[in-house]
Amino acid sequence: MRGKSLPHGGFKACPCFSFVPTNTRFMLRELPGDLEGLSTMWTADEIARLCYEHYGSKLPKQGKPEPNREWTLLAAVVKIQPTADQACDHSDGRVQGDILNDSHAEVIARRSFQRYLLHQLHLAAALKEDSIFLPGSQRGLWKLRPDLLFVFFSSHTPCGDASIIPMLEFEDQPCCPVSRDWASNPSVETSDNLEAPEDKRKCEDPESPVTKKMRLEPRTPGGTAHRQSFGSQERGPNPPDVSSSNLTAEELASVTGMTPSGAQVVDVYRTGAKCVPGEAGDSGQPGAAYHRVGLLRVKPGRGDRTRSMSCSDKLARWNILGCQGALLMHFLEEPIYLSAVVIGKCPYSQEAMQRALIRRCQNVSALPEGFGVQEVKIQQSDLLFEQSRRAVQTRKADSPGRLVPCGAAISWSAVPEQPLDVTANGFPQGTTKKGIGRLQARSRISKVELFRSFQKLLSSISEDKWPDSLRAQKLATYQEYKEAASTYQQAWSALRKQAFGSWIRNPPDYHQFK
Repeated sequence: MRGKSLPHGGFKACPCFSFVPTNTRFMLRELPGDLEGLSTMWTADEIARLCYEHYGSKLPKQGKPEPNREWTLLAAVVKIQPTADQACDHSDGRVQGDILNDSHAEVIARRSFQRYLLHQLHLAAALKEDSIFLPGSQRGLWKLRPDLLFVFFSSHTPCGDASIIPMLEFEDQPCCPVSRDWASNPSVETSDNLEAPEDKRKCEDPESPVTKKMRLEPRTPGGTAHRQSFGSQERGPNPPDVSSSNLTAEELASVTGMTPSGAQVVDVYRTGAKCVPGEAGDSGQPGAAYHRVGLLRVKPGRGDRTRSMSCSDKLARWNILGCQGALLMHFLEEPIYLSAVVIGKCPYSQEAMQRALIRRCQNVSALPEGFGVQEVKIQQSDLLFEQSRRAVQTRKADSPGRLVPCGAAISWSAVPEQPLDVTANGFPQGTTKKGIGRLQARSRISKVELFRSFQKLLSSISEDKWPDSLRAQKLATYQEYKEAASTYQQAWSALRKQAFGSWIRNPPDYHQFK
């Protein structure tokens, strides 16, 4: 897809991956100069605007929210390069890898990105000049062109730790304070869950009840938007005791209930994501002490708790292991990292984003060469997504009927064949129960379809040009190929041991398909 020049002419943006009304993703533009220049010649609003325009003008109506009744989220990956002048509850599981168990926007965007990367590796292997990859220093390996970077966009803060945001005393309260009776029985559903993404994606089911209210926009007494920038004590798998002697002023605020400016922290935005077994767990106390921060969480689902980790946790993982995953690491000299994360207009805390995506893992060490904790740039746009819950609520006004999340997920990748993929409940939209298990019932970004693309790439390359990791042993199943990516697995092992020890992993039989 041809890129669109932005106002100051500095760079060009081309959506390259996935869009999702419950999720969305793609890629953007191009700038002149070195990588440092690339990282400073775009603004958060330009990234957001390009994503919104692509969603509105390039995607069909299929899968988009029903006007004045449904709302959705959007996430995208944006490619920036120089110019010549840029959750479903599937607890029963399926071992064939043909279902999307996690349809949150951020996850759909990342998978669509992987689909794009696979296409680009096909171009590189065929020695096409327009690939984003160049030959690496070792046989069979490729590296990203040095003049490229990728920006991740989401219209809302990721679910989980990044959405636990302090609320100041002068802000409008979204609902009644948490009662002590409810605090002693937190399993009861109430209207105090303030995190929109968790309402959104119970199971990508348009009939899923939306029982929780969202805190729309923090406001100062004067009416201007107020962005939180204070945080909380970080916690790993075994959180240390809190001692005010080693806390920053911002971190001390979460313990004392006061910000450095003297404003009272009276509450926090709730997240529906639940702490994983083995973590300390939330206190459930009323007000600002309700949540503990820095913990691993799973996404909520209807019925049994899901196995899907929160988007905050997954973004933190990608910030160390890269977005390419284990399979593609076989062909790459280094991981593919995001250079920046941009969030649309919504409840937001810079401190919470930094904590959730970077600081929880900042002390992870002993990683294989090429892997490391990235200081990803995090920014917020002032532009609101027109099909976000807040925007739809505003337009709906006093119209009758309940507002519900959209039941479909749209994926779009910058690939030549069938770039669009619309799913509902983890399968292509329109799939019947009888059709499940057939080829037509597979999303193009399901694990089994991405694995098929990987195998096609491998078969297009003569065996004497394969990377060493694929020549050492005979591999057959998806799981075997993942495990054979030794440097990736070493990095993942180090991350689990040092920071994410309670991470929930799928049973091995989920990945035994061929």
